[in-house]
Amino acid sequence: MSDSIKPGRVAVIDIGKTNAKVVVIDTGSGEEIAGEKRTNPVLRHGPYPHYDVEMLWRFILSALQQFGQKPGFDAISITTHGASAALLNGNGDLAMPVLDYEHGYPAAIQEAYRRIRPDFAETGSPQLPVGLNLGAQIHFQKVAFPDDFSRVRSIVTYPQYWAGRLTGVQATETTSLGCHTDLWNPRRKSFSSLVEHLDIAHLMAPVRSAFDVLGTIPPSLAQETDLPSDMPVYCGIHDSNASLLPHLLRRDGDFSVVSTGTWVVNFAIGGVADVLDPTRDTLLNVDAFGRPVPSSRFMGGREYEMLAQQFGAAEDGAIDAALGGVIARGMMLLPSVVSGSGPFPDKAARWIADENATAAERHAATSLYLALMTECSLSLIGRKGPILVEGPFASNALYLKALAGFAGTEVTAVEGSTGTSAGAALLTGIKPLAGRERHFAPDAIEGLGSYRDAWRAKLV
Repeated sequence: MSDSIKPGRVAVIDIGKTNAKVVVIDTGSGEEIAGEKRTNPVLRHGPYPHYDVEMLWRFILSALQQFGQKPGFDAISITTHGASAALLNGNGDLAMPVLDYEHGYPAAIQEAYRRIRPDFAETGSPQLPVGLNLGAQIHFQKVAFPDDFSRVRSIVTYPQYWAGRLTGVQATETTSLGCHTDLWNPRRKSFSSLVEHLDIAHLMAPVRSAFDVLGTIPPSLAQETDLPSDMPVYCGIHDSNASLLPHLLRRDGDFSVVSTGTWVVNFAIGGVADVLDPTRDTLLNVDAFGRPVPSSRFMGGREYEMLAQQFGAAEDGAIDAALGGVIARGMMLLPSVVSGSGPFPDKAARWIADENATAAERHAATSLYLALMTECSLSLIGRKGPILVEGPFASNALYLKALAGFAGTEVTAVEGSTGTSAGAALLTGIKPLAGRERHFAPDAIEGLGSYRDAWRAKLV
């Protein structure tokens, strides 16, 4: 396909931490017109917990073959979660399993890494637990498994691992390198000093733009999948930055994007980059154009899942009806349900005024908690202008109303042609379409100001 010809349909490989999917985006409507989804479990055998990449590969090929027949597509794009890389041998195969970023390392290895990781001022990357700093993963793999690591000939970031399996072309890309890895200097747009400290500069695959056509699928794979051998495969992008991309292409001025999923990742366009607090999970991300973006995050989706499992389901009507009582009695949840990250990494979750609370009341208080955590995380990066919410939380009206009230600004829930898959499809050069929008005013719920003040006071 010529670069000047825009695809009518794009197949997107979208690998999240919890689930993986392959979808086909109709570029005329922006809608997902076909899709397959499966869980993304972590394997516990072998040298360390790791992703089942061969299972994912079979799933990807099966879906591409199926969708190539119907509805058909003209290009392939890729997005994945961050904090992951693939270490390849001389044949381009895995030299070591792709490490699960939630795996913790021995204390001595952690301490050794802390001594060599660059300052926050250089990387905009805070020190995070377990393997959330990709540099810590590579250090662990090199120190703990020197024989295996000696076979590594190339290191590629995770979206580009899948692009490489489809094309045979190895690459890294800046949205994944700039995602709290410790490996990238976002202001200089180059590798950080850690790459030299780890002696891996010669292993890092070439840095490519997310918008590049990395290559086409080889004849053998074309035959296996019944796809044309000139099918273009785009380089790929980190998932939260894929969610940001449609808004960058459609909006001017200052605004913030709240990308929700397992993680709630906040981007402040026009925010403040020089006053970030690395102890509170603020950082510099790097957008698809290579520009640093003040960001913050907490594991909101994971927290909601954990809480919902504890107190069960409740009808939306019952939750809405319970809200006034929750606010009036000061029933609230304090952070953090998932400790070690977010704006309050060292605090343990506890309930206030929750005696004999119903499931509906706990759901209402949880939506308020998630909105407070989002507003706090946004304030830490100097957000300005309206707030846009995409992903699963965009369908939670109570969360959206509460966020508008706590932040004192309009919140827009953007559905439809946004999200990770649609953002990855934009790498092919198509124009972003306006998603379905719902607007929430800051005065939709009474009593939020005093509730927020009480919540903050209990955290001092």
